[in-house]
Amino acid sequence: MPTPEFILALRDMIGVHPLWLPGVKAVVTDDGGRLLLVRRADNGRWTVPAGIVEPGEEPAMTAVREVQEETGVIVRVSHLAGVGTTAPVVYPNGDHAQYLDVVMACEYVSGEARVNDDENLEVRWFESDALPELPPLHRRAIEWALDPHARAHFVPEPAGDDH
Repeated sequence: MPTPEFILALRDMIGVHPLWLPGVKAVVTDDGGRLLLVRRADNGRWTVPAGIVEPGEEPAMTAVREVQEETGVIVRVSHLAGVGTTAPVVYPNGDHAQYLDVVMACEYVSGEARVNDDENLEVRWFESDALPELPPLHRRAIEWALDPHARAHFVPEPAGDDH
């Protein structure tokens, strides 16, 4: 799905000024422990399925929706794997954004993995020990989701920060 309508409406009001947005990364595993990845059409990089939380939508539902929209696969969220913040992003059109990065661990339920939208070039299952090169926050998302302790991770407050 391209840029959500609510963001386009916000951009009409604020232009390219920074937007703080909630985003979800969905780390999907199957019964054999393989990971579902997509290769993005905009930059050719492999990533986990991800997307923006729509107004009023629960992050777990965003994970389920985004995986289905991007890959045709139906998943169940097993647990919150972690929460972090992305670096600020400047898009080619000049829009500025930064994301609250909510990582959900998901389990395969059904469906055949395939390119199911125009945002991706490929969709594939990978063995966990044979992953392609991934952006650092996507690799972190996988590490968090596969942590056998299954407790949500977060980036601690920086040392010396008084708030």
